[in-house]
Amino acid sequence: MKIGELAKQCGLLPGTVRYYEKAGLMPSPKRNDANYRHYGEAHVERLRFIQHCRSLDMSLDEIRLLLDYRDRPDASCGGVGAIIDEHISHVARRIEELRQLEMQLRALKSHCAGTGDVQDCGILNALAGSAFGDKADSTHAGCTHMGSVHTTQKHR
Repeated sequence: MKIGELAKQCGLLPGTVRYYEKAGLMPSPKRNDANYRHYGEAHVERLRFIQHCRSLDMSLDEIRLLLDYRDRPDASCGGVGAIIDEHISHVARRIEELRQLEMQLRALKSHCAGTGDVQDCGILNALAGSAFGDKADSTHAGCTHMGSVHTTQKHR
């Protein structure tokens, strides 16, 4: 099948398939006489594996490691569990960061009753730093709640 068919079968855009190929997660497919990529069922299966990992918010590095294990069926699976343990730890840290973020937002919300002029809005003033004595930025020191990308160490 061509890339469009593969992408459609997996509910993705062709660009996503190309991205996974460039990232080294998908093997380069053979090309036919017209130089079109030609994919088979093995590509579908691998792409679905990648999608499932992504649905669990795994990083591309984690997926790459898991695929490496998957491609070596006779290897010990202990490292696979270690990758998942590390990912669980990452998720737990993110949950705590999100709880902290929620508390910060609730504290911010408490600065405004929702009445009065915008120029006197406690939320806007707090975001500008005046209500917290310019501490608004320091409350986020070390906080990484903005993204879901993370790195992992290699497990072998």
